[in-house]
Amino acid sequence: MAPFFPTPMRSAPLRRKGETVLKQALSVVLAGVAACVAVPVLAQIQIRPLPEQKAAVAVPLGGHVLAKADLDTWLDELIASDPGRAHTDGGVIVVVRHGEVISARGFGLADPSRKTPVDPAITMFRAGTTSTAFTATAVMQLVSDGRLDLDADINGYLDFSIPAFDGKPVTLRQLLTQTSGFDAVSKDVVRTAADASTNDPAWLGQWVKASLPERVYPPGEVAAQSDYGVALAGYIVERVSGQAFAAYMDTHIFRPLGMQHASFLQPLPPALAPHVAGTSFEVRSAVPASGLSISGEDMGRFVLAHMDGSQGLLRPGTAQAMREFASVSVPGLSPMALGLQRMDRNGQVIVGQRSDMAGAQSELAWFPAEDTGLFIAVSGRASCCLRQRLLDGFADRYFPPLPQQKAPTLGTAVPHGRLLEGFWVSSRQPRASWLAARSQYPANRIDLAADGTLITPMFPDAAGKPRHWREVRPFVWLDDATGSHLAASVVDGKVRWLSIDELAPGEVFLPATSGAKSVAMLIALGAIMASFLVALVFWPITAARRRRQADGGVTVASRWYTATRVVALLFLLAAAGWALLMWQPTGHADGWIRAVQVLTLLAVIGSLAAALHAWQAWRMPGQFTGKVGSVLLLLACVAASCFAVGWHLLAWRLNY
Repeated sequence: MAPFFPTPMRSAPLRRKGETVLKQALSVVLAGVAACVAVPVLAQIQIRPLPEQKAAVAVPLGGHVLAKADLDTWLDELIASDPGRAHTDGGVIVVVRHGEVISARGFGLADPSRKTPVDPAITMFRAGTTSTAFTATAVMQLVSDGRLDLDADINGYLDFSIPAFDGKPVTLRQLLTQTSGFDAVSKDVVRTAADASTNDPAWLGQWVKASLPERVYPPGEVAAQSDYGVALAGYIVERVSGQAFAAYMDTHIFRPLGMQHASFLQPLPPALAPHVAGTSFEVRSAVPASGLSISGEDMGRFVLAHMDGSQGLLRPGTAQAMREFASVSVPGLSPMALGLQRMDRNGQVIVGQRSDMAGAQSELAWFPAEDTGLFIAVSGRASCCLRQRLLDGFADRYFPPLPQQKAPTLGTAVPHGRLLEGFWVSSRQPRASWLAARSQYPANRIDLAADGTLITPMFPDAAGKPRHWREVRPFVWLDDATGSHLAASVVDGKVRWLSIDELAPGEVFLPATSGAKSVAMLIALGAIMASFLVALVFWPITAARRRRQADGGVTVASRWYTATRVVALLFLLAAAGWALLMWQPTGHADGWIRAVQVLTLLAVIGSLAAALHAWQAWRMPGQFTGKVGSVLLLLACVAASCFAVGWHLLAWRLNY
């Protein structure tokens, strides 16, 4: 039965509107419930920012992070394992990076007699030729001020004249790149007198004037390290600044950088003298080249000032120009910067200086691309190996090379190697003084193996054994054991000179008299001396026979005969004198040199007596053997005179 009142029907629009209202109401209710629940929960949540992340440290493939802990551990192990540690009294190692000192460590004893330990802050070491970096810095200060020109004739800054070489003057750039062409100077380089001093303000000027050597190479071409050249640059600093060299360095470099334990004074002032490491103090005449004494921490300040540029040591760009200039002595080898040697390794540009003094060695090096510097100084007899091991080990540990394929040996190894086979003379050997005689019989030799490998007794390894090199680029050879290169400068198929990476910035080797010629000269010299000796041995016998034949009278022929024997004696005495003096090139020997020169000059002049005697012997009747003997003695006198002149044994100036 249907309901009386039927159910009313809703339209579709009305139904949808009701559903929408219901959904909105439900959303409001749910949102309120959620808010009520969330309030206490949110009250318990603390929103904290993420900690700032440190920048990742880039470590070369296969290398270590350069940090104090790792560095100190490695240094301790290196020093403890040094084969020459027993002969090393003490030393200091300083490493700087990114504007701060990472490590400054002293080891051993500064004074073994008093058992004083090395203190990096105050113990001072003799820097030797590392001093050149400071002298070059002083020059560059004056260059940046417009007071010096690197490419001007230095005679414009001097109060004496440097003679031209083939019309070419010397420039400051050549002095700083060791290409001035001066002959080697060894006389009085080390002053041995107990009261020796270079602290007189007039000392440097007097020394460079009195010691002016000959110019033996074209300027700007041949690398030949010259302490005299660096001293001359220091004297120019004196002349232009109006201050004594040591005073200028103190005023413009040491004091501004807070370097309280650095000085070019020799001897050191009383306040600093007790802090010098070692048992002896060598007074060096070429003060700007090798007169510096400095502590490890003060050297660190100098390196930081060079790298940082914010301390006013040099104007912006000047330090960079000083490091980046490249004077190439041999293509393919390390060049010379301005007062700084390039010591590249593992593809890293490394600039600095190294020094080997008697009982004191040092190495200054910085890696510009890595903003890193290193200094080591040691005292003792066997410390040069530690110095080199430190630099090589440091570079290999923290800046190792990228993996590379082994370069193949060139097919030209044998024909190119033949050009280098033979004897070589260092560019640092004297060439214009009486000491040039030492280079006539060179010991520097290169041999060629059947496979084209060069064997170099003249460039031994750390164990003193000849190194082996193979050609990897035209006229460039590689020592696989060390990564060092040997290269030659070749023009028109002839080798001008050669060197290796470690030496090229300041020393090359020129072709010497061939081995056959050296042997021939040695045989000739021996024959000459033997002729004189035989003449003296038979002198009394022949003289007695002549007297008997002349019935006790003395003939003209006898007088000439006697004169020739006196000449032979003079030549022998002179030869003995030169042999003794050859290895004693000090100023104290000047009197002896003059005495031997007088003997040599008398013998040379006396050769005229030998000529007259030979003439008389062939004019007068007599034994044929006597006639031949007179001619042989004359030839010996002429040859000996040629040796005397050719080897500068009669040179008037005693600069050597």
